Amino acid sequence: MIEIFILALAVSADCRCAPADDKLISFVLTPHPIPLWDYIGRPLLGGIFLVLLLLQWQFPLRRQHFSALRRLARNFVLSIPGFAIVRLLMLPIPLTIAMWVQDRHLGLLNWLALPRWIVIIATFLLMDYAYWWWHWANHMVPLFWRFHNVHHTDLDLDVSTAARFHFGEMLFSVGFLSLAVILFGIAPIMLLVFFITFEAATLFHHSNWRLPINLERILNLIIVTPRMHGIHHSIVQRETNSNWGTIFCWWDKLHRTLRRDIPQDAVTIGVAAYRDENELTLGKLFALPFGRQREWRLPTGEQPDREPRPTDELAE
Repeated sequence: MIEIFILALAVSADCRCAPADDKLISFVLTPHPIPLWDYIGRPLLGGIFLVLLLLQWQFPLRRQHFSALRRLARNFVLSIPGFAIVRLLMLPIPLTIAMWVQDRHLGLLNWLALPRWIVIIATFLLMDYAYWWWHWANHMVPLFWRFHNVHHTDLDLDVSTAARFHFGEMLFSVGFLSLAVILFGIAPIMLLVFFITFEAATLFHHSNWRLPINLERILNLIIVTPRMHGIHHSIVQRETNSNWGTIFCWWDKLHRTLRRDIPQDAVTIGVAAYRDENELTLGKLFALPFGRQREWRLPTGEQPDREPRPTDELAE
């Protein structure tokens, strides 16, 4: 089938050989292999996860306060419904829409006659910036925060946290990703390449790998790094509401939400209102979005705070 060929490795971004509408619908309703994801992307991300797991064990960035094995098992089980949604909905639906958009010449990148290399760069910039806003919305829109809160309640931060997303958040993400594909006119092959890169970046910056500080400062001129994202997982709400980038750090600099000033040994990971590991069992995490949401205060009633110290250099 032509749609499977499109989702394989070799079709150009401006191919117009899209399938008919009934085949597009069939592609969503009937499971099909997605070669670039199934045979390259998923094994590659699995390998990156294992490498980062080893690196963070050998060169830890932050001291871990809870059992790494128990957290790893909990985060893995919590992620299973999300992984299923990614494969059954979050990839097939936007990919089908991408084929439909390409066939009808819809969206920004289809309207502009741009060289292919510019289209590739623009795809990464537009999609990463769109995800910056989606991450912002997951913190600022109360309905979305109910689900994203599950990710932030992890009491330690490492590469396993990158998979700790409630399945409800993944369902909302299907709609966001589909809308972005329509607005920007993202080609199917570019959507897959971006998605794999996006997931690799998510694994990297959630990891607890201590890079040499001078190397990380250079990397952090362009991309989101573990120290930068560690600040985003702080129990200080002002710090949590910063560093929303996924691949590039530029969007936070643009919106003045970039924080680099907190040393990692001063960061307490998690959400202020959820400090007891017994409240964060699998059953309670799955149910968390559907119950009463707590104010951002410690169990003692205090609201954690810290004075910002503006700096352009990433703190160690």
